[in-house]
Amino acid sequence: MGKDNIMNPESHMMTYGYKPELSEGAVKPPIFQTSTFAFKSAEEGKAFFEIAYGIRDKNEGEELGLIYSRINNPNLEILEDRLKLWDAADDAAVFESGMAAISTTLLEYLKPGDTIVYSNPTYGGTDHFINHYLPSVGVNSIPVLPKDTMSDILNKISDSGYDKSTIKMFYIETPSNPTNDLFDIKGFAELRNSFNEMYGSNPKLVVDNTYMGPVWQHPLRLGADLTVYSATKYIGGHSDLIAGVVMGKEEDMIRVKTLRTFLGNMVSPHTAWLMLRSLETLKLRMDKQQDNAVKVAQFLRYHPKVEKVHYLGEYGDERNIEIWKEQCGGTGAMISFEIVGGEKEAFTLLNNLKLIKLAVSLGSTESLVQHPATMTHIGVDEEMKEVLGINEKLVRLSVGVENHEDLIADIAHSLSLI
Repeated sequence: MGKDNIMNPESHMMTYGYKPELSEGAVKPPIFQTSTFAFKSAEEGKAFFEIAYGIRDKNEGEELGLIYSRINNPNLEILEDRLKLWDAADDAAVFESGMAAISTTLLEYLKPGDTIVYSNPTYGGTDHFINHYLPSVGVNSIPVLPKDTMSDILNKISDSGYDKSTIKMFYIETPSNPTNDLFDIKGFAELRNSFNEMYGSNPKLVVDNTYMGPVWQHPLRLGADLTVYSATKYIGGHSDLIAGVVMGKEEDMIRVKTLRTFLGNMVSPHTAWLMLRSLETLKLRMDKQQDNAVKVAQFLRYHPKVEKVHYLGEYGDERNIEIWKEQCGGTGAMISFEIVGGEKEAFTLLNNLKLIKLAVSLGSTESLVQHPATMTHIGVDEEMKEVLGINEKLVRLSVGVENHEDLIADIAHSLSLI
């Protein structure tokens, strides 16, 4: 059966992009732990560098050969070939962290005088980069909230006073971290198109898809130009690596990869090899995590010491449910919930869990819990935290692959001590 006849990405994750005959017949790719690669001739080296530095386009059937592990490496190339299948992307670029992927993308498309419209809430590191670093290089920002309609967003853009032609990026994280609020990807794609038609500014729509991984949501198919991930989370999935990914159309990925080459922030061969291992079980892990999360959310929903549960599906408001039905293929494995009380009660819960570990990060095989207001989102402006619902009662839970009954028993015991 040819590769084009296999429709599901998980079926490709064992073999796609790898030729065992080039590696002594090894069934799995070895780790190419080398900094540089030998050329067969000076002419070959010249040809490779001409392509790598954009001096000329590839000839028909020509591929960029191996030069130097900052530019390309077999582990990196095989990994990127497999990753792009999940999002039906033209290409993928892997970075040494999720923030490296996000910051490189923003730096490539945003220059002094430009403006970014971004969703709020968003991951704390992204929020800090947009609100503290970008202003230092002359980039303006306009935050929009989950409750904002497209009309509200247009009014906020007008009220900002920034020239509409300066808007070069719409950046949304959906579902948002940590509240599980959804933003309409198709709606933002239409907004991007209208701005390009009216002002010719060619703004990009970038979607952080970390919360849904590449299994439960596909932003590129909904109109996004680029999708970014903290691959530390579901893609890596074992809390043993740090990485990020950007995927998109070829013309955009050429720009992203070129800047990556000169910033030098791609992953090492060993990290790429670990991610290749993780991709083989990605869907299995995520399906199990989601199954567990559905059961845990149902338990929390009716517990007397839980005030509110933030989960996808039927848990959101009417607008959230409509967007979820339109663009998501699952409910995910991230749950946030508000304890009756405040920080003291939330900390009592956190301090008494045994099976579930108190740690930041998410999407891994083990269940993790944390307190966003004083941990991952501590740097968010206090007034904005209140507006966004990142309050002292809020706890964020990443559900793992353990037995769901054990997870519920652990939470129930800890809640009983409040």
